[in-house]
Amino acid sequence: MGRTHALTGWCAGLAVAPAAGVGTVHQAVIFAATTAGFALLPDLDHPGASASRLFGWLTGALSWVLRRISAAVYALTKGPRDEKVTGTHRHLSHTLLFAVGLGAATSAGCAAGGPWAVLGVLLLGLLLAVGALGDWLLLAYGGAAIWWYFTAPDDRVAQLADISGWLGVAVAVGCFVHCLGDSLTESGCPFLFPLPIAGETWYEIRPPKPLRLHTGKKVETRLVFPVFVLVGILLVPGVWNWAVTTGERLFTPPASQTATQ
Repeated sequence: MGRTHALTGWCAGLAVAPAAGVGTVHQAVIFAATTAGFALLPDLDHPGASASRLFGWLTGALSWVLRRISAAVYALTKGPRDEKVTGTHRHLSHTLLFAVGLGAATSAGCAAGGPWAVLGVLLLGLLLAVGALGDWLLLAYGGAAIWWYFTAPDDRVAQLADISGWLGVAVAVGCFVHCLGDSLTESGCPFLFPLPIAGETWYEIRPPKPLRLHTGKKVETRLVFPVFVLVGILLVPGVWNWAVTTGERLFTPPASQTATQ
């Protein structure tokens, strides 16, 4: 479901943030929220997805264009053993090639467009994520933005321009995490396109049948989602160390008690 895609995107963003050069708590929250939002974007190839309905007719039109392009690419590239399908949903936008390409285009666009382009990408990611995860993320994002505003160097325009260096990474990671999530379901995901596998250019990667998830069923809603909620909290910079320190204080007996024993 959309909220699981967004939540796994949030977790992936927090995990990848240090490697992308995102060091502070408020930067990590902004990075993870962007990744969470763009973890929903590949479903723009479905007319009923939240990404397709976000801005009404505008995103609906983008969804239509993406479906037409995806269908055309599928028709031109399908292998001898690929299925006889339209090639719209879970095809072009559900590939590693799309994730890397969109991430690179985001970085280039932000570098060329300056602060306004950066703000546009950040806003799009935030709106997508809030729509799936709820208003709490809006509060966290707002707090992080305020913190950044008052602690960043005086030249905040230059700081916004610097964000474009890791914004493309956030977008690419979000799209890729979406593909990984879909690859665990019954239908699988052809995210290794155009690498030919067993006569298929669009080979659906998925685990053995007993390990596949049914979207929206009990395993996802009662196990997968709650587990990632916990992981998403613990990955926030400083939370894990705080939890460990608190646990040690609670379960370590006082020095005086140890001496008496």
